[in-house]
Amino acid sequence: MTVAASGSPSARASNHTHFVVDQIGRAIVAGEYPADTMIPLDPDLCEMFDVSRTVVREAKKTLAAKGLIQSKAKVGTHVRRSDEWNMFDEDVLRWHTSVKNPGRFYDELFEIRLIFEPAAAAAAARRANEVDCNLLFDLCDRLAGATSRADFAVADYEFHHHVLKLSGNRFLHSLGDMVQTALYSLFLIEAQENLLAIKAEVVRNHRDIAKAIASGVPEAAHTAMLKVIREGHARANPGPA
Repeated sequence: MTVAASGSPSARASNHTHFVVDQIGRAIVAGEYPADTMIPLDPDLCEMFDVSRTVVREAKKTLAAKGLIQSKAKVGTHVRRSDEWNMFDEDVLRWHTSVKNPGRFYDELFEIRLIFEPAAAAAAARRANEVDCNLLFDLCDRLAGATSRADFAVADYEFHHHVLKLSGNRFLHSLGDMVQTALYSLFLIEAQENLLAIKAEVVRNHRDIAKAIASGVPEAAHTAMLKVIREGHARANPGPA
């Protein structure tokens, strides 16, 4: 495989393509181009981003692969409905976290967590050994000792990441990685003053998960994880879960 030098024409084209994909993708997710509306024609996009038609064509292919747009001959390129987007695509997740009011996205993210994370915790309780559980308790200590929202979010991310890993299921692990990465980005947006108010309770609830897994009681681990996710959703959205 030939790797293009960073300053080569192919590398510059790749960088330009990524930029165009990122800009159009963000605009679509933010609702600037609603479903079933047309995005600008290729010549207009070339002028808008000061790039070649080749770059625009490649960018549109990438966005189409993510499910955001669809091109039709002699008609143009229209935006697809959001329920047709690939929500497990890393870029699509990232664009959603950058929206000022994630709303429905946040709700759906917690909903998918309720489906697979309690099951992962139960599986971990069946498989985990003492070394695995010691790391979970260490991560609880890191949560307790966090003094910034960023440190708290990292410890929380790593705790849930470790539980998913302990499930022994590669599908759960990969799925969880994407969801947790999106949640991490959203949590960083939350106000710093919220940290002190919630930290003690969050740490206690995470310790309950760790204790249930260490005790080898799947039902207790499942219930403890459900509680953490539901209370996290309630804090993020005071309305009905």
